[in-house]
Amino acid sequence: MQSTDLGNKESGKIWHRKPSPAARDGIIVNIIHTTSDYLPKVLRFLNVAFDSSGDCLIAGDHQGNIYGFDLPGNRFNLVQRTAQACTALAFNLHRKSEFLVALADYSIKCFDTVTKELVSWMRGHESSVFSISVHASGKYAITTSSDTAQLWDLDTFQRKRKLNILQSVGIQKVFFLPLSNTILSCFKDNSIFAWECDTLFCKYQLPAPPESSSILYKVFAVTRDGRVLAAGGKSNHLHLWCLEAKQLFRIIQMPTKVRAIRHLEFLPDSFDAGSNQALGVLSQDGIMRFINIQTCKLLFEIGSLDEGISSSVISPHGRYIACVMENGSLNIYSVQALTQEINKPPPPLVKVIEDLPKRKLTSGDFKMKVTSGRVQQPAKSKENKIQTRILKQDLTGHLENKENELSDGLNKKRLQILLKGYGEYPTKYRMFIWRSLLQLPENHTAFSSLIDKGVHVAFLNLQRKYPIKSRKLLRVLQRTLSALAHWSAIFSDTPYLPLLAFPFVKLFQNNQLICFEVVATLITNWCQHWFEYFPNPPINILSMIENVLAFHDKELLQHFIDRDVTSQLYAWPLLETVFSEVLTREEWLKLFDNVFSNHPSFLLMTVVAYNICSRAPLLNCDRKDDFEYFFHHRNNLDISVVIREVYHLMDTTPADIHPERVLSGFAALTKGQYPVFNQYPKFIVDYQTQERERIRNDELDYLRERQTVKNMQAEVDQQRAEDEAWCQKQELLHKAEETRREMLLHEEEKMLQQRQRLAAVKRELKIQEMHLQDAARRRLLKLQQDQQEMELRRLDDEIERKVNMRDREIATTAKDLEMRHLELESQKRLYEKNLTRNQETVAKEMREDIDAYRRKVDLEERSFHRLIEADQTQNQKAQKWKEAEEKDFQLKSEKKASALSDASRKWFLEKEIDDALEHAEHIHNKAVVPRCQNERVASSRLPRTSQLDDISEMDSSTRISLIQRKMQWDTMERDLLERVRNLRQRLTAQARSRCQTPHLLAT
Repeated sequence: MQSTDLGNKESGKIWHRKPSPAARDGIIVNIIHTTSDYLPKVLRFLNVAFDSSGDCLIAGDHQGNIYGFDLPGNRFNLVQRTAQACTALAFNLHRKSEFLVALADYSIKCFDTVTKELVSWMRGHESSVFSISVHASGKYAITTSSDTAQLWDLDTFQRKRKLNILQSVGIQKVFFLPLSNTILSCFKDNSIFAWECDTLFCKYQLPAPPESSSILYKVFAVTRDGRVLAAGGKSNHLHLWCLEAKQLFRIIQMPTKVRAIRHLEFLPDSFDAGSNQALGVLSQDGIMRFINIQTCKLLFEIGSLDEGISSSVISPHGRYIACVMENGSLNIYSVQALTQEINKPPPPLVKVIEDLPKRKLTSGDFKMKVTSGRVQQPAKSKENKIQTRILKQDLTGHLENKENELSDGLNKKRLQILLKGYGEYPTKYRMFIWRSLLQLPENHTAFSSLIDKGVHVAFLNLQRKYPIKSRKLLRVLQRTLSALAHWSAIFSDTPYLPLLAFPFVKLFQNNQLICFEVVATLITNWCQHWFEYFPNPPINILSMIENVLAFHDKELLQHFIDRDVTSQLYAWPLLETVFSEVLTREEWLKLFDNVFSNHPSFLLMTVVAYNICSRAPLLNCDRKDDFEYFFHHRNNLDISVVIREVYHLMDTTPADIHPERVLSGFAALTKGQYPVFNQYPKFIVDYQTQERERIRNDELDYLRERQTVKNMQAEVDQQRAEDEAWCQKQELLHKAEETRREMLLHEEEKMLQQRQRLAAVKRELKIQEMHLQDAARRRLLKLQQDQQEMELRRLDDEIERKVNMRDREIATTAKDLEMRHLELESQKRLYEKNLTRNQETVAKEMREDIDAYRRKVDLEERSFHRLIEADQTQNQKAQKWKEAEEKDFQLKSEKKASALSDASRKWFLEKEIDDALEHAEHIHNKAVVPRCQNERVASSRLPRTSQLDDISEMDSSTRISLIQRKMQWDTMERDLLERVRNLRQRLTAQARSRCQTPHLLAT
């Protein structure tokens, strides 16, 4: 078997040579993790989990280190450091590289094995999570604690549902059934419910187990096809449930060695289509037995009494078994190597008959115990029929007396014969034999109740009196002593109890229950009558030892008497330490192999034998200090000689002084509850308890007073220290101020010197700057001169180029002007022709308008004269026609005024148009209309004076309306004149623009 120590390495090889697991144990490799940060110690693995491939696994220790192991690749690496003990692990998430770990602070974290980063952190539990079940799809997970179970969505890492139950019921386990959406919840009252994952609808409940089987379910396992449920607990019976039929179909009885089942798991097989037949059963003795649930045969087993298994996990493909051992290491088993004997080919069909051995047959040879493999039960209907099978191993040997028969199939007489032949029991089976000899009841409930009471007051400061390096060993010793003190009050006042229990605590530190029961059995049997003279040493027991020593070695006893050495010096130190101070570990184990195999008086005879075998050095001792040293330290003594002498004393000591006469025979502890231990003077213990309580109260009062004084003294010291500190601070501040003033003066002097140096440097720099500026000015002038010369040359070139371009442009322009002149001449002739045509048309229209106007004016004048005449002839008409006539006259007068106004306006308009035309004709040197003709036209257009004179003859009202009308016409005439003026200006501008173009072309 190869062993690998991870040490402080973060990665490396799992094994250094190819493993070859033997068929005997099947171990591929044993992995341990030690550290030497302060003291060399072993870090215990707590949980293991395989991934979906079954070739990689992760394991976490109690300090939060999580390692990943790649078995095909032969590599391990440190995946994560959580700094907390992990309580559960789970792989097979939707993302294959991620895993879940439940920590001691009740939280669940998700890490990635590749990136080693934290993916998510889930909280919600109020107690430790001991189980994580992941759905086959990897999308959901169920975490279970003692008070609740919670369903998580692994895509969002959010809690979907929470299962709360009564505290009195309690949860055993909640998990997914393989390849289905069913959740199975198992409670402490043996009730099992199946729920739908999505809706949490209760699908069914399994019926209660039969009353004849008083088993409380604690562990469960389901086959890969989800059809069979195996349940077990604190019993050697297994219940197999058919989940399809929802009924119990088989009860399997494990061997008598199995008293409690700690873990169940089916062994996968590639060829059974998920209906696994092999079931692994881990019992209280640390051995995991694999059985066939159909044939009920024991297939193989792993683990041993010395190297027990604490927990185990089987890979999904069934190739490997990873087991966390009780010593904290990790064992990886090969299933192929373990099943090699099972899967070997069948034996040959040809059998050879052998002759009978040449010996006489006895009646015992014909006696064989045959079991039918079936428990007889009353006949029941086929529906409720439960098949029960018993697993039993064949025990060879003859029937012995019932008093020599021990549990686990051992025989006390045979063990004694073996012990006398070899002097000790095999190291591998020693603990198993001791537990059988002492017939330990393993009362888990009773022991838990004692442990739950906590550390006893008497052992709170145990480390002060017994400074043990190993904190774990000290903690186990403290718990064991506290349990003993809670069991019986006298043990809280027994000063030598730590010395008595320490060797057994060191031996059974990984199993505190066994340690407690071994010490309790030792006290009730081998420490009989020790407490009758409490608190003094057992005078009666020491007297028996002295009587035996006086009978077998009077000279040595007389030497003790002469040197004033009593039995409290040569016998009691050996008894109160049970020889642990004077013997080595191997010698002590060899001695107690014989002590536990014999009568309780054997221990007292050992004290006598030890003194007799050491008589030579003892006879040479004269001082009392030498005797004290001798019985408290190891001596050069063969323990085998001492044991032979003990057996000699047991056989040769007379019955009247033999301790066997006073001491009772061996009596094991009772099962269920521990017996009452009151073999001591109760009044003394009560008195000591009262005195101790009084002393404790006085001590508490004293401590409170001392603490008060200490607090006051601390306040005074603190105030004094603060005052001193303030004074010192003030002195330091004053010194610092003086120092800073000196520094300031020094700095000012340095600054003045620096300023002087800076001024000199500035002067030098100024001179250099002037020189540089002068040189730069000269360079700039030269550069400007060069640039000006270059600019002049460039301008000369540009002038020459411009002259050439001007000559070319002038020639081109001359040609363009000639062409343009020709075009303008043609346009001029065309314009003159059009202008003449337009003038003739306008003159014709104007003459027609003038004639029409002239006829209209004549007609109006004649009408006006007729009206005047009619008015003069009708003056004598009646008054009644006067108003009508006045209105008619007024209307006519308005019409006349309007006609006069129109005539005046038209006259002005024609005059302005004539002036504009005349001006245009004058510009173009054309025929000008004679002004006399215009004057004639104008005179013909003006109203006649006779008409105005006629108006003066009108009445006043008519005159006023005519004047108002005339004013309106004047305003209209001014507007018309303004418009004519603007028109004239535009015509003039157009004429000028047309006339300027030929002039420009001519130029």
